Amino acid sequence: MLSWLWSKPTPPPELEFKGYAITSEDPAKWSDFSVIPFTPKTFTATDVELRITHCGVCGSDIHTITAGWGEFERPMIVGHEIVGVVTRVGEKVKGIRPGDRVGIGAQIASCGECRACKTDNEQYCPDSIETYNGTYADGVRTMGGYSTAIRADERFVFPIPAGLSSADAASMFCAGLTVYSPLVRNGAGPGKKVGVVGIGGLGHYAILFGKALGAEIYAFSSSPTKVDDIITMGADHVVITDDEGKFAAKYREKLDLIISTRDGVKTMPLAAFLSMLWVGGKLVTVGLPDELFPALSGMDFTGNASSFGGSNLGCKKEAMEMLHLAAKKGIKPWIEELPMKDCKKAVEGVKANKVRYRYVLSQDLI
Repeated sequence: MLSWLWSKPTPPPELEFKGYAITSEDPAKWSDFSVIPFTPKTFTATDVELRITHCGVCGSDIHTITAGWGEFERPMIVGHEIVGVVTRVGEKVKGIRPGDRVGIGAQIASCGECRACKTDNEQYCPDSIETYNGTYADGVRTMGGYSTAIRADERFVFPIPAGLSSADAASMFCAGLTVYSPLVRNGAGPGKKVGVVGIGGLGHYAILFGKALGAEIYAFSSSPTKVDDIITMGADHVVITDDEGKFAAKYREKLDLIISTRDGVKTMPLAAFLSMLWVGGKLVTVGLPDELFPALSGMDFTGNASSFGGSNLGCKKEAMEMLHLAAKKGIKPWIEELPMKDCKKAVEGVKANKVRYRYVLSQDLI
């Protein structure tokens, strides 16, 4: 007789999973998108589901859809700088609730059990899965953020502080985190001199976060037209580079760390950049060019005990530190916002190096 006091919980509204996909095998149509429905990740107890509001456009999207990094299965929905509003959480999810604003970056899963996963290095898990162009164990393919919705394990979902707008936060989940991680892991801060090579989407973030961490920033660019922008971003020094490396002599053994975001590396004077490092300094590449780096000899490293290596994304701990630093310091990336239907214009603009300095797509499919 008390049945009127209890009613069955209302299930969350079903999201329609659809997005802008590359479907053609024709290389000439690499930037032609079609709206398609897709099957999302199988929902589990530790999953978070979100309705996407924004997605940044990353150089990785272009490398993928042009097949610069190899062939891929079609249809493919790219995009891994995702911001959205939580619509559903699994019963084991902690600290994230429906209605929260959250982000997802370029990694969407890992094993959770290996040494990397247990030491805040989950981005180096041998069994990690990318946010798009990957496959879950049950065969469901991962589809990215040029879409209406996405599901992900809570470990790869990052709550956004109130001080950051969704549009500003979006590109932080790949471009921002990709440079923030090697900056903090290599001690960028007060008293350190940090070089940033290539001032594009990643490079401008390296300047913004490097300055926010307290480092002295040397920006290296081959584009004189960007000098005013670079100064406005906060770089302490701007150096115009050449392919012969003549610029480097003035800065020999001056820098503690160099972050390279450069995509065109065929003629990059690597030895010249290494010569600018102080003893034990590192040149860390976060750009992933289609082409091979120029050859180096052992002598290029022995004069100052320098090293040349890479870095991959960042862990959740670093992502949350980055977001709170951005909110606290009022860091605003240089973005141009476009409706998601203009994804063709956006990817072509990135490939043509027209963007200043990151495109962010806003949802128009819902």
